[in-house]
Amino acid sequence: MIDLPPMSQPAKRSVTIDGHRTSVSLEDAFWKLLGAHAAARDITRAALIGQIDHGRPPDVGLATALRLFVLHQVTQDV
Repeated sequence: MIDLPPMSQPAKRSVTIDGHRTSVSLEDAFWKLLGAHAAARDITRAALIGQIDHGRPPDVGLATALRLFVLHQVTQDV
């Protein structure tokens, strides 16, 4: 049997990017890690999300881009 982390339903949160409000649904683990990565950069989570949003291809959704960013950051430590 594999050891699974705590799981949660995706939580929808509002964020402002370039003055426009949008909502993103992510699991709690992703919200926490986004917050930690933002703090490590000394910026807000909203600012980090804005940077990720600006760097994503137009055919990739924001939630997907955020999850892939977190996954990339975590795998850098492996």
